Amino acid sequence: MKGETVNRYLPLIITGVLLNAGAQVFIKNGMLQIGYFSFKIQNVIPVGFKVAANISILSGVACYVVSLIVWLMVLSRVEVSYAYPLLSIGYIVAAFAGKLIFGETIDLIRWAGILIICIGVYLITKSAS
Repeated sequence: MKGETVNRYLPLIITGVLLNAGAQVFIKNGMLQIGYFSFKIQNVIPVGFKVAANISILSGVACYVVSLIVWLMVLSRVEVSYAYPLLSIGYIVAAFAGKLIFGETIDLIRWAGILIICIGVYLITKSAS
């Protein structure tokens, strides 16, 4: 596939990635509302009901469903060796969302990792040119 053809699907890929990262943020928010729980058989039903009734978690699941539909569209149009590595953009989005929304700490090592991911994503998109 020529680079111009592949790169024209970049907005579709980014949409799928953002939906997937958004799902993570919604689910994290929902689990903050539910709180810590032990993996015990007696928790399956009460925690299951809390999860099933939590609007943040339901929003996260909805984002996953739409993201899957978008990803099916992506894979029908571009090579998986091009598209799949671009999912790593979600790591970047999730890290920034964790910092901005949840006040998580991102130390220098994590910033370095994010920078390396950014360089990798750049190289992948350039390889299609």
